[in-house]
Amino acid sequence: MMSRLHWIKEWSWQQKLAVVWLSVLCFAAVFADLLPESLLMPSLRNSNLPPLTPGYWLGTDQLGHDVAAALIYGARTALLVSLPAAGLAIGLGTGVGLLVGYWGNTQLRFALAYWVASSCAIVAFALYGTRQPGTTAVWWPLFLTGAAVLLGKILLRFPFMQRLVAVPLDWLMQAAIALLAAIPRLLLILTVAAAFEVTSVSLVLLLGCTSWTQSGRLVRAEVRRVQQLSYFEAARAAGLPTWHLMRYHLLPNILRPIMTTLPLSIAAFIVLETTLSFLGVGLPAETPSWGRLLALSRFASSSWWLFVFPILCLLATTLSLRQLLLINKR
Repeated sequence: MMSRLHWIKEWSWQQKLAVVWLSVLCFAAVFADLLPESLLMPSLRNSNLPPLTPGYWLGTDQLGHDVAAALIYGARTALLVSLPAAGLAIGLGTGVGLLVGYWGNTQLRFALAYWVASSCAIVAFALYGTRQPGTTAVWWPLFLTGAAVLLGKILLRFPFMQRLVAVPLDWLMQAAIALLAAIPRLLLILTVAAAFEVTSVSLVLLLGCTSWTQSGRLVRAEVRRVQQLSYFEAARAAGLPTWHLMRYHLLPNILRPIMTTLPLSIAAFIVLETTLSFLGVGLPAETPSWGRLLALSRFASSSWWLFVFPILCLLATTLSLRQLLLINKR
């Protein structure tokens, strides 16, 4: 306990202030439901009230919504989107980077029979699986997977089908990273959002699946570094199974740099969610967010508080997360 207090005393005043702000933000997001719902109900009699108005200390927007309540509910929206998206992106990046760094282009091999069976399953899914309606479309990939395994077992009876072929995991990862880097992430998200109806879950999946590349590259490089260490070579020479090497020798070494980058990932997702809300893309229009308030300021140039307060919240959150990164590096 004393060591923890001594560690906290070493923080700068900026870091202490950052922790206080992030704590207040999380508290507001968790207990936002305690606010009266009437604060988010439109009231044209109270539209565009300036700050310090009794009952509306941060003012109101054009429809009479309380700005303070919108900021609190917007904090919940930002955290509900950014935290799962950051977790998904880091989880995907860690898994992909771990597998690619461990096996590379030549270490993971499958029989030619399974390559042929998998190719047939992919072609069948492209021709017929994508056309299946309703619940049939859910069961179609499972059916094709079972059929591919069965076909692979049958093809293994032929000697030439037993030849092992390596899976170029490293090449596939680099190709995926190059593809995602070639298309701006915001443009990709806007394109998908324009083609499909976006919900909170689908938005988190979309953000996470397009943002795993940074953590994937970091984990891949760290795995390659650890593999050169003498204790890892000794563990591999001792014949330890792959899962044991990954669980007890690789993961403990890659978790620290991954957790160090987590605050910056959360900050990036908060900014991206605010941008999407400002553009009117992503979550439904009735969902309060900081980006919605910024968008309303375009239609009421004299209502400066609709612009200033969301910007201050966004700036304080991103700077606080940056200070949290400096704390994690200690």
